[in-house]
Amino acid sequence: MIAFEKTARISSKGQVTLPKRARDALGSDVVRVLIDDDGSIRLEPVPDLAASLARYAEPAPHPDESDAAWEAEMRARHEPAQTRAD
Repeated sequence: MIAFEKTARISSKGQVTLPKRARDALGSDVVRVLIDDDGSIRLEPVPDLAASLARYAEPAPHPDESDAAWEAEMRARHEPAQTRAD
């Protein structure tokens, strides 16, 4: 049974704009295109890979910590050795 039907035009670049209802149903910006043996075409959502890896990312340092670390590194690289000893 078909729950939704809409006609769309394929552009000269081979692009199709999916209706909002179809985009919402997919729930992803990335799709897999499948062509069945009978010639029918299906789109399947591909989960957002970046979001699925987010739990492995280290939290970004606090801006103040980042600024302090940058300043210390620049001092260490560019100040004369005798000034750093103080």
